[in-house]
Amino acid sequence: MHFISKLPDVGTTIFTVMSKLAHQEGAINLAQGFPGFDSDPKLQQLVTKAMSDGYNQYAPMPGVYGLREQIANKINTLYDSDYHPESEVTVTAGATQAIYTIVSAFIRPRDEVIVLKPAYDCYEPAVTVNGGAIVPIQLKAPLYKVNWSAVERAITPKTKMLFINTPHNPTGTILDKEDMMELSRILKGTDIILLSDEVYEHIVFDGKKHESVARYPELRARSFITASFGKTFHNTGWKMGYTVAPKALMEEFQKVHQFNVFSVHHPSQKAFATYLKEPEHYLRLNDFFQQKRDLFLDLIKDSRFKVTPAAGTYFQMLDYSEITQKEDVDFAKRLTKDHKVASIPTSVFNLHQEDFKMLRFCFAKDDETLKKAATILCNI
Repeated sequence: MHFISKLPDVGTTIFTVMSKLAHQEGAINLAQGFPGFDSDPKLQQLVTKAMSDGYNQYAPMPGVYGLREQIANKINTLYDSDYHPESEVTVTAGATQAIYTIVSAFIRPRDEVIVLKPAYDCYEPAVTVNGGAIVPIQLKAPLYKVNWSAVERAITPKTKMLFINTPHNPTGTILDKEDMMELSRILKGTDIILLSDEVYEHIVFDGKKHESVARYPELRARSFITASFGKTFHNTGWKMGYTVAPKALMEEFQKVHQFNVFSVHHPSQKAFATYLKEPEHYLRLNDFFQQKRDLFLDLIKDSRFKVTPAAGTYFQMLDYSEITQKEDVDFAKRLTKDHKVASIPTSVFNLHQEDFKMLRFCFAKDDETLKKAATILCNI
């Protein structure tokens, strides 16, 4: 058969490559971003109960209303917003499906989409498949601050969408109030849709707060926010997330969503609808993961890696430039094979694979795993 690939340059993701290598080599896997501990048994019991109670057929297309109500209540309470559960919330098969559906609903051939790099690897393929043109803006290590003047210069009459991600994967940085005010200024008077990936919204450190676009009415009016129950509640394999947006945008989203997925796992939705009624289930995550971050950083303080502490997410970037000048992909593989600790090289997320000699380590693991990994890293 003869055909032309719509994604000719896309191969196996670096997450799959490094996790497979970690398995083959018997290495400690601090590469792929999934928690190394179980979700709350109470939540698991709620899913089981929902199955026993007969919630095993299709859920409503936008999601179980009780869950959408709890999502809207959570966001509106935390960020002083006003999302309506009936028309402005959709439950999705994880944040990745939400992102793909948003792009599919709005991006036409030759529309331009601004992406801040390093960027999570699902963004650009979604744009490419739909015929859009990616306009990349590279952030610079080690602080990865956004140059908003560069963003402003990148906007053209063809710009249809802009991606942001805070807290940011892979760098662990966050956008602050000044960033949001500058973003609001830049987008004012345009028809640009803002896609805000906020899957790590409940993992922010050192007393700082998550600056959701939901806090800012001017941004909220043009934005989709995507979120992940999997990242929040340690069950990435359930593939449960949601998106919120103003009614007019959400109507277009649901036109695609109903033919893309239609609805997602019904028992899990019933469980989350009950579980979210106790805010402590998500509000305590900041402290939980800060303890993990602080433990990991304390354990590697005598290593040769240079550190800028992560401000959010459960990832820590480590600068290895004082150890070797090898390319990061090669060093990550050697670290896995020779030293038995797997990480993610970050050049693969950068424009032209620019190599800042930075590796990403996931610290969402039990303390014993972090101690074993840190012992190895300190001996390199």
